Amino acid sequence: METLRILPASQRINPALFRDATDYIDVTEVGTETGAKTGMEMEIAASIHTPFKEHVEPFPKHKGLHFIHANTTEVDMQHLRNDCIVPVFSKDNELTVSHPMFIETVYRAAQDFFRNEQVDAPEIMVSHMIKGRIPEAIHKPASQLLDSDRTIYYERMAFAFEIPTIHSDIAGNRLNLCITGVRAYNRENLMSKKGAEHFSVAIGFRNQVCCNLCTFTDGYKSDLRAMNPAELFRGVMDLFGRYDTNKHLHFMREFERYSLTEHQFAQFLGKCRMYQCLPNREKRLLPNMEMTDSQMNMIARNYYMDENFGKGEGESSISMWKVYNLLTGANKSSYIDNFLDRSLNATQLAEGMTRAVRGDSMYRWFIE
Repeated sequence: METLRILPASQRINPALFRDATDYIDVTEVGTETGAKTGMEMEIAASIHTPFKEHVEPFPKHKGLHFIHANTTEVDMQHLRNDCIVPVFSKDNELTVSHPMFIETVYRAAQDFFRNEQVDAPEIMVSHMIKGRIPEAIHKPASQLLDSDRTIYYERMAFAFEIPTIHSDIAGNRLNLCITGVRAYNRENLMSKKGAEHFSVAIGFRNQVCCNLCTFTDGYKSDLRAMNPAELFRGVMDLFGRYDTNKHLHFMREFERYSLTEHQFAQFLGKCRMYQCLPNREKRLLPNMEMTDSQMNMIARNYYMDENFGKGEGESSISMWKVYNLLTGANKSSYIDNFLDRSLNATQLAEGMTRAVRGDSMYRWFIE
């Protein structure tokens, strides 16, 4: 096993990185040059520059493998900037934080916090396109609309980018540090005045064998609220400061030490199906389980079919590390707005079953 450049738990945020909203530098600007720019100069800089660095990629990635699959389309920053409108709060016409601004703010925070590390370009997935048309095209039939007559934006967007110079190895699987963000406009009340907007951000590891995300409790903010990019930047930096890579890696390595028998795994599958139908009074007595029936079917199929994490031929048990990756692999079929919550729940289920194997009573119902 080889581990490179794992940050110490004692690392803290540099207070100088926290800027007041009035001092916030738009992340589309380049560098930290002093001197005022005119509005036109800033507009031009924003249109042609990006904080994303060009890298010679030393760590090859599997083509076609994404961190999420369900009902999503891969897009790039150019498309989000140039082809998509930005929704507003209808009562005061105030702009929301756009998808590109969200991505660039988190990316800039990662560059500031993980100095001297390689930060890869983000992989961006979108869903639920919202279509419209410009006022001049209101009376045109849909079949006669030109591209210039149409407007679009995406209700839901998720992105992930890796920091491959911070990595480790578990059971022969390379894990790269990965930062993920989710924005879903269906969480906002766009019919009201502007208020705090809702974002989800996670920092954890990404398994390079299957591109599954490993989310940890201390590395996830499910409801990060911010009025502007400056507040968002501070919230993301605070999350990075609380996350401990060594603790997370130690937590996941424990999965290698335990296993489920085929009977226990079958019990888990069956109990998860039963969980959805339990009376509420009984369900409240059990730990939360958010996987859907179709995802449980996928886990059952991959138990036999998955080349990397399925049960080995002739084996009577399966390691908890493989079970964990079956769970995170099934989660890739979640919709964007549920993706990170279920990713964390997959971690909680794997941890709970590990504790149940050791004799803990809380999750015993799932495997007995």
